[in-house]
Amino acid sequence: MPRKPNILVLMADQLNPLALPAYGNAVVKAPHIDALAASGVVFDSAYCNSPLCAPSRFSFMAGQLPSAIGAYDNAAEFPSEVPTFAHHLRHAGYHTILSGKMHFCGADQLHGFEERLTPDIYPADFGWTPDWTRFEHRPSWYHSMDSVIKAGPCVRSNQLDYDEEVVFTARRKLYDLARAGERRPFCLVVSMTHPHDPYNITRPYWDLYDGVEIAPPRVQLPESQWDPHSRRLRHVCGLDLESVTPEQIRAARRAYYGAVSFVDDQVGSLLGALAEARLADDTIVILLGDHGEMLGERGLWYKMNFFEGGSRIPLIVHAPRRFAPRRVAQSVSLVDVLPTLLDLAGLEPDGAGPAPLAGRSLLPHLEGGAGHDRVEGEYLAEGAIAPMVMIREGRYKFIHCPADPDQLYDLGDDPDELRNLAAAPDQQARCAQFRRQIETRISLERLHADVLASQRRRRFVNQSLTQGRLAAWDYTPPRDGSQEYIRNHMDLEVMEAMARFPRS
Repeated sequence: MPRKPNILVLMADQLNPLALPAYGNAVVKAPHIDALAASGVVFDSAYCNSPLCAPSRFSFMAGQLPSAIGAYDNAAEFPSEVPTFAHHLRHAGYHTILSGKMHFCGADQLHGFEERLTPDIYPADFGWTPDWTRFEHRPSWYHSMDSVIKAGPCVRSNQLDYDEEVVFTARRKLYDLARAGERRPFCLVVSMTHPHDPYNITRPYWDLYDGVEIAPPRVQLPESQWDPHSRRLRHVCGLDLESVTPEQIRAARRAYYGAVSFVDDQVGSLLGALAEARLADDTIVILLGDHGEMLGERGLWYKMNFFEGGSRIPLIVHAPRRFAPRRVAQSVSLVDVLPTLLDLAGLEPDGAGPAPLAGRSLLPHLEGGAGHDRVEGEYLAEGAIAPMVMIREGRYKFIHCPADPDQLYDLGDDPDELRNLAAAPDQQARCAQFRRQIETRISLERLHADVLASQRRRRFVNQSLTQGRLAAWDYTPPRDGSQEYIRNHMDLEVMEAMARFPRS
């Protein structure tokens, strides 16, 4: 029986695909991702299922939509009973490893991973729970315009410290797997926090774009054309509290491009370690993001919406011995990753969890066949006052929220989403069909009540747990220094021989 392939998943946070040369950006420098794309399968219309870190990642791990697993916002607990692709692969004999961010909330900080090499960059508690009943209140821990106003070069940052640790530990793990002659196939997820704001990057990456023409946001709308959700986002992120200058916007976009180049160098470093460890030929590499980044388009920053900038992601599958290079036009999403990984590993779903998998395998697309062309998304977090649902099917994108007018865009004719067709007489049947699809799948009224109840519970629990002695859920990787490097209980020659790769 042939050995199952290794899997290396490279995840970047808040990476807009249109900031990559592989997706048409002529300014950004990202040669390592370019190389993956040139010999891989590039998905030109890939989406997250919720444009926010934790809900998107939980859906990615579980292959289910946020409402099915309670993944409402960045402080929602990811239930331990929900099977993830790490559970499925581990059950089938894979060595499952995580290095970096996954924003697991709750006491379970592994969710099927046998090893976790680093802490998370974000808290695991309920402190970031939104409150839909107090929409006018801006939480102090949420996005502000500081990221844009203070954008520019830096010497160090919290995110640089984190990502350098993530990549170092992942590289060393690849070498450890090679030195140990690991017989099990592995699935290693390396999840960086760049190019997520704040828009700061070190001078070498900032200087990559010295003298380069960095275009301003393409879509700049007057206030009269803002949709209700965009207005709410401007409030919750404080976009209306401080005005920004064209120079500050350009600096933020320049720093973001520099951060993309930083991510690209980390990708190159990891791929280099994979090759040096002689594992590259047996490893499928998947590069993806958790959601997009608006970068000032439509007067918005960050994510939290279903416009293309906030919800599109890069998705590249690199397995040149198995799949010929190609580009895929159909719309797919992160919930499709779990069934795809099972297919790539030759597995069948085993115990899919409390709800059927929302995703479908991308194997037909990878093999050049006729794959599906549909995405569903949900947004239930900051800036919302009621559940928001998105459907992308064919050339159309439909966005529905009981609190807002519907939105329908023909992305074939209107890629900048400037013309809302939901009120057009010739589109009423299409909108009605989309609404029926939503009503058939889920009760938004019941979901609204569930979200409010969950928010109340979590706020109460968080307030209680902050009284007296705090027992944190944050993950600390176990480490035993007595078993590392050179120790007196070890045979020096044996230890040195085992640590060397290759052995001779």
